Amino acid sequence: QVQLVESGGGLVQAGGSLRLSCAASGRTISSYAMGWFRQAPGKEREFVAGISRSGGSTYYSSSVKGRFTISRDNAKNTVYLQMNSLKPEDTAAYYCAADMYTNRVTMGTPSNWGQGTQVTVSS
Repeated sequence: QVQLVESGGGLVQAGGSLRLSCAASGRTISSYAMGWFRQAPGKEREFVAGISRSGGSTYYSSSVKGRFTISRDNAKNTVYLQMNSLKPEDTAAYYCAADMYTNRVTMGTPSNWGQGTQVTVSS
């Protein structure tokens, strides 16, 4: 199993930017497709972005496409989510996830989850 720890969340004004990081341990992330999910209060957890094991393919939800960018640094065993042009509706707990199969990430059923980091966007 791989252990995932998110960081980089915080409070930001609408229009601002944040970069989330997901540091992995226990296993190298080069074996895993990686993803970011989020869950707002009273709502179900939703897929935000995913990236294939090589980083050659990326996937985004329609709500963040063009504003968020997922990337990975396999040498640092870390995945990132650059969030630009943030909106109040982006407020949520953000979770990093990993699975050996990309479709499990994009379909919302990855095997490994982090504990989450809170992002709050004020208007």
